[in-house]
Amino acid sequence: MPTIQGFSTLRARSYVFRLPLFTRAMIVVMTAFWLAGLQSAWDVRQWGALIPNELGLATMYRVNTFPLIHINFFHALFNILSLTPLLERFETEFGTLTSLALFFGPLTTIPALVYVFIEKFILRGNTAVMGASIWVFLLLGVEAIRTFKTNPYLVIGTHHVPTWTTPLVLVLVIEALIPSTSFVGHLCGVGTGYLFGLGYLKFLSPPEKILRWIEARLNLLGRLPHYVSVDQKTYGRFGVLPTSNSSASTSTMTPLGLIGSTQRLGP
Repeated sequence: MPTIQGFSTLRARSYVFRLPLFTRAMIVVMTAFWLAGLQSAWDVRQWGALIPNELGLATMYRVNTFPLIHINFFHALFNILSLTPLLERFETEFGTLTSLALFFGPLTTIPALVYVFIEKFILRGNTAVMGASIWVFLLLGVEAIRTFKTNPYLVIGTHHVPTWTTPLVLVLVIEALIPSTSFVGHLCGVGTGYLFGLGYLKFLSPPEKILRWIEARLNLLGRLPHYVSVDQKTYGRFGVLPTSNSSASTSTMTPLGLIGSTQRLGP
């Protein structure tokens, strides 16, 4: 008879082996950057962090690299553990190619540029940020809007708390428990997630017709293990859920562990 520990190990292994391609790739890339940060010949964090005063035409890559780089082992570990279930759900819903285009496009550049604007021109600071928790809070914002549409309130005693506020409460809790995290960066992530969840950013997603053409032309589904094609998506385009099981699919939110700069984005 299998033990509880053995059963949990089997479930964990099964979950890891079923992770889709983009989610796997991000875990590998974040781990690789953390390992690269152990050496002293090249300062990976200085190279890839989002530093407002160092952002220019030649360094625009920073708006895409900063979520992949972490300050230390625990920062990377907590962010990866927090991000994995959320990113896996997103990729399963939207597809691998769409996830790649969005997370190395508008879903990263928008909160990054908003953060730079607030930090540089409003707060008059130059605080560097790094870490995947901006993606965590962005995806939590998407999930919160989705949950709000089917379950608008969380009842606590006699109080009705709107479910869309859950990520904001978590931002405040993280800021109180881990003051070195980037409060502004996390808010930028949540705000972008809200916009995406409400459908205001759906026009930035690549057209399905083009994605299908690319997939067929390159035979991505046949060549790449764990690839999620446009036609394999679970829930449909832009989170429009089937009416038959929408409440079952969206009524619960994915649990989140602790997340994680010079200010870091995460613990």
